[in-house]
Amino acid sequence: MSTTTQSYSRPIPILAIVLVALAVHGPLLLMQLPAGSFDANFHMFFASHYAHHWFNPWNEKWFGGFSQTTYPPLTHQWIALLSTVAGLKMGYMLVQLIAVLLLPVGVFRFARIWVDDRAASYAALGSVFLGALAFLVYQAGQLATVSSAALYLNALPYFYEWMTEARARSLIKGVAISLAAAAAHHVTLIFGVVLFAGPVLWVAYLDARDERVSGSVGGVLSRAAVFAVLVGAGVGLVLLPYWLAIIQHPIHQIPIPHDSRANFLLNSTTAINYFVIPYGALILALPFILIRGASSRRLRPLLMGFWVTMIFGLGGTTPVPKWLLGRAYEILTFERFTFWATLLAMPIVGILAIQLLDRFRSKAAVALSLAAVGTVGAALWWLTANPYRSTGMAATNVDPVVAFLNRDGHDAYRYITLGFGSELAKVSTYTSAGSVDGDYNSARLLPEMTHYGSAQLTNAKFYGSAGMASLRAMLQHANRYGLKYIFVHDTYYEPLLTFVGWRKIETFGTGEITAWSKDDVPPAHKIESDAVPAPWQGLLWGILPIGVSFLAIFLELLLPEQRRVPTAAGIPVRAEPSEQHYVA
Repeated sequence: MSTTTQSYSRPIPILAIVLVALAVHGPLLLMQLPAGSFDANFHMFFASHYAHHWFNPWNEKWFGGFSQTTYPPLTHQWIALLSTVAGLKMGYMLVQLIAVLLLPVGVFRFARIWVDDRAASYAALGSVFLGALAFLVYQAGQLATVSSAALYLNALPYFYEWMTEARARSLIKGVAISLAAAAAHHVTLIFGVVLFAGPVLWVAYLDARDERVSGSVGGVLSRAAVFAVLVGAGVGLVLLPYWLAIIQHPIHQIPIPHDSRANFLLNSTTAINYFVIPYGALILALPFILIRGASSRRLRPLLMGFWVTMIFGLGGTTPVPKWLLGRAYEILTFERFTFWATLLAMPIVGILAIQLLDRFRSKAAVALSLAAVGTVGAALWWLTANPYRSTGMAATNVDPVVAFLNRDGHDAYRYITLGFGSELAKVSTYTSAGSVDGDYNSARLLPEMTHYGSAQLTNAKFYGSAGMASLRAMLQHANRYGLKYIFVHDTYYEPLLTFVGWRKIETFGTGEITAWSKDDVPPAHKIESDAVPAPWQGLLWGILPIGVSFLAIFLELLLPEQRRVPTAAGIPVRAEPSEQHYVA
């Protein structure tokens, strides 16, 4: 047997896969490519607040004041910690890099529940090149989504081990990592239980019923209940301030449009952005995923999770998400479901890769490599080709705006920006002045924001009449909120400002940005709100989420596992005669 043939017949070492992930994404993150993504400045804004006010989640820089307990803090707290030595922006990149490196490890360990080590290793390698991963990291900037998914994938094998083998250390570590994942992102917590943990529970039940594992069916179900109770209680405590904030102020606002809820069949650009780019070459593998998943009894739970998640990722293309989610459909964005669908598909894709390599050898290796590189390359190319890019990124120098607000007592008044896109959060991060605008829709309480179907004031024109109505309402109440300064990076808004009595007072740089003011506005005063967290909530918020992440790290170091998921749990690429009764 040749060296090439031998290399294809062995699993890829997980360390080599992590090094590939580092080689692919490390330079892009060190070049700070995600700094211009939609949500990067939002995450850095939250992290900056924790860096200065660790135990006080009340932030007065947006919406006249809002509570950061409305968003799980783990990724932001880690950025805040790293920012003390690496700076805020590089802290963000390092946390994102850690999440990217944890992802293939999680995919490998998760895939071993379903397939053998060889197929699992190719599944993990493929996850490095996922278009959906590149889309979330470099375009959407969804740091928390990637981080929590990586953590959940690493927790689920412990969940399987605990159910099937009753290992106490698997219970402890699985619960700890699950709590860390919940502390990173709440949406992944809510849907991950069904979409990821559901198939794992299902396959553990099948393995116990078919005597593939030592545990009994009753043992599997009872231990699953124990795990669920412990995680539920832990999440309730770790995120207690979040639950209290949601109960006290549930999200009551006019639905805000989002392209991920559109019908992809009616808009080719939306289809490319939310389907073609995230799936990439996986589109070619969809027939195999469906056929192979349906033909194997052990893979059917995984296929079902993938299929449901894929349907949700299509947004408004089908009526299913709206039927099942009700009002929540108008609040969620659905690009994250596509990311989860690609992760759920990877174990079956690993089987496909093995079959191609066994049959075509070097030709298959070249084809798979080109497909992987082409997928991630297309996602990076789309950063500049995407026509929607301008609504989220207004690549411009905002330093003069920050300097203006930080001098001559200008921070005694509030401000808004128009035409700044996601740079709004960057201005807010580095200025001491507050704004009545903000880039986190779920935290809005001001009626001028919640009563209209638009998001940020800075992007008002992109929401049509609803956006402009919201902006006019805020301008009408400028005196009430101490709103004295408006910074304009889009001349579209200037006629409205002139009409309602604002005047241009300064021009920055080459005229890209202009500053506008209103003379009779009094200094801003603190807006009284019953949403201010109690001091004890701030104490819990500053201790428990970051604490469970340290606990998970220490447990991984102190309680190493020789075989984290039994190899016997995975099915081979082709069932041998002795195993035919396991494959329908």
